[in-house]
Amino acid sequence: MRAGRARPRRASDMKKDVRILLVGERESARPAPAMPPASAPSLSALAAPTSALPKPPEAEQSDEQLHQEISQANVICIVYAVNNKHSIDKVTSRWIPLINERTDKDSRLPLILVGNKSDLVEYSSMETILPIMNQYTEIETCVECSAKNLKNISELFYYAQKAVLHPTGPLYCPEEKEMKPACIKALTRIFKISDQDNDGTLNDAELNFFQRICFNTPLAPQALEDVKNVVRKHISDGVADSGLTLRGFLFLHTLFIQRGRHETTWTVLRRFGYDDDLDLTPEYLFPLYLNAMLLPVYLQDRDCALSPDELKDLFKVFPYIPWGPDVNNTVCTNERGWITYQGFLSQWTLTTYLDVQRCLEYLGYLGYSILTEQESQASAITITRDKKIDLQKKQTQRNVFRCNVIGMKGCGKSGVLQALLGRNLMRQKKIRDDHKSYYAINTVYVYGQEKYLLLHDVTESEFLTEAEIICDVVCLVYDVTNPKSFEYCARIFKQHFMDSRIPCLIVAAKSDLHEVKQEYSISPTDFCRKHKMPPPQAFTCNTADAPSKDIFVKLTTMAMYPEDHYRGRLSRDMGNTDRIENLRKIWVFLKTALHVTQADLKSSTFWLRASFGATVFAVLGFAMYKALLKQR
Repeated sequence: MRAGRARPRRASDMKKDVRILLVGERESARPAPAMPPASAPSLSALAAPTSALPKPPEAEQSDEQLHQEISQANVICIVYAVNNKHSIDKVTSRWIPLINERTDKDSRLPLILVGNKSDLVEYSSMETILPIMNQYTEIETCVECSAKNLKNISELFYYAQKAVLHPTGPLYCPEEKEMKPACIKALTRIFKISDQDNDGTLNDAELNFFQRICFNTPLAPQALEDVKNVVRKHISDGVADSGLTLRGFLFLHTLFIQRGRHETTWTVLRRFGYDDDLDLTPEYLFPLYLNAMLLPVYLQDRDCALSPDELKDLFKVFPYIPWGPDVNNTVCTNERGWITYQGFLSQWTLTTYLDVQRCLEYLGYLGYSILTEQESQASAITITRDKKIDLQKKQTQRNVFRCNVIGMKGCGKSGVLQALLGRNLMRQKKIRDDHKSYYAINTVYVYGQEKYLLLHDVTESEFLTEAEIICDVVCLVYDVTNPKSFEYCARIFKQHFMDSRIPCLIVAAKSDLHEVKQEYSISPTDFCRKHKMPPPQAFTCNTADAPSKDIFVKLTTMAMYPEDHYRGRLSRDMGNTDRIENLRKIWVFLKTALHVTQADLKSSTFWLRASFGATVFAVLGFAMYKALLKQR
C-alpha cells in the first residue's frame, strides 16, 4: 500500500491548503512524480487554477501512518489498475470501508476513483466501476489515466481539487436526486435577499443585480430569456410574470449540480457568506471594523408599522427570530402595538449599542453588504474619537446617549421608561409582566439635532456594579408619595456619582399625587442646590395624552454637554431648553454615522455609544418596506 499527497497554491477564496491523498494496492502503482501542474480551465474565479504535484514514491506505510494521512486529507484518490481485477475488488473490500471508519458519517471525505495503467488495455473499466459509484455517494467521479504517458493526470488533480473546493455532499443527495435541506434553506435566504421588491419573483433587473454581484458580469437580455426558457421547459411554476420564482431558482441550482457545475452554486453560496458546511462564516457575520463613512441615503415614509405577520416575514432570512416580545415595550409602537418605522430603527440602534457583534450578525443575515455592494457590513461602522476629547472640545460626534435610571423598586422607573415611548399610565397598565423591558430607546431633539436617548432601568441594590455606573447621564427617581424613597437616591448619588463627571438629574415621580415629606436630613430641593444640580423635575405619566418629554430633552442635553452641568451652569439655563428647542426644531440633523470610539474597541466591557448612519437606515428601512409591501 502506498500513499502520497499534493498541495496547491494558496488562493484567497478557497481552502488555503488542499490535501490530496492517493491510496491503492501495490500493483495499482501511482501517477509518476514528474508530471505537469494540474490545470483548471473551467473553474470560476472562486477557485483559480491551482498547481498540484504529488510527492515522490514512498515506502509502504503502517496502519497508524495511513490513519493519520486519512484524518488530514481533504480528498482521497483510490488508485486501482484497470487491468487487475484484484485491485478493483480492493476498492470496496478494503479502501472505502477503511476510509469511512476514520471519518464521520455526516461528513464523508470526497473520493475519486483513479483507474491507472490505461495504456495497457484497449477497453475501459467504467462498466465495472459504475455500480460502485452508484453504491457509494461519497465518490465524486472516476478518472482513467496512465502514469506512463501522463494521460489524464492533470484532469485527475483538477477533479480532486474540485471535489474539495466545490463538494457535492453538502448540496445534493444522489439517492433522492434533490438538493439537501440545508442547501435549500441557504438558497431560499439568498433568493429573498435578492428579491428586492418582495413580490416573490426575480425580475430581469434583480437577476442582473444578482448575476453582477456573484459573477461580476451582467447577463444579456437574450441570455436572461434563455435561462427562463430552460426553467419553463422543465417546471410549470418556475417563471411567473416574466420573473424567476423561488422554485425556479432552486431548480436552476439543482440543474447546475446534476450537470457537474457545482462551482456555480458554490460561487453564489460563498458570495452570500456560506462556508463548506452551509453555515454563515464568522468572517461574514462578524467582520473586522473598517473606518469607512456612509453614503447619505434617506427614506421619507416614517409612518408605517410592522404587524406580527410582517415582522415574521422580515425575519425569514434569519435562522431564528432575533427579537422577543419585550421589544414592543422597548421601542415605539402604534396603538395596535405594532413596531413603527422609528421603533424599528431604534431597536437596531439599541442592538448596536449593547452588542455590536450581534448587530453585524443581523446585518449579515439581511444581506447588508450585498445590497450596498460593500466588502462587508463592517462598512456601517465608523471609529470616532475618545469621549475625553469630546469633553475637552465641549462638543460630540455621537448620536446615542445612555441614561441609567436608578431608584427604589416601585418608585416609578418603568413609568419613566414607557413615557419616553409616549405611553401614559393607562397604556402602561396593559403591559404583561413577562413582556416588560429594562430598556427603552427613542429619538429626542436637542437644539434641532436628532439624538437617541437610551434609558436603562437599574435594579435596586445596595451597591451598583461598574456596568450599572457607566453611562452618559443618570436619572435618579424617587416617589413623592413614599417618604423613604429619596434617601436611596441620595445614598446612591454620594456613593457613586458625587465625585464623578457623570451628570445627574433627580426626578420627582408621581407628581400628580399628594407629596409627602421625605425622611432625609435635607429636602430634595436643598440637596440639589447643595450639589449644584438642577432642581428636582416633577414628572407624571398619569396623563390623558402622551406624557411630557421635558425631562428627556433635559437628560439628553446634559449627556451632550456634561461639562456644563458639572460646573453648575446648566441648572441656570435649564428653563430655556424648551424655548430653544422649539425655535430650532426646523433644522434636523440627518447626517449621522455608526460610532464606536477607539477606547470602546479596547474596553473589556465594550458597550457602545452608537447610532446608525443614513445608508444603514436606508437598508433597514428598505427591509421593513419589503415586509410591508408583501403583506399589503
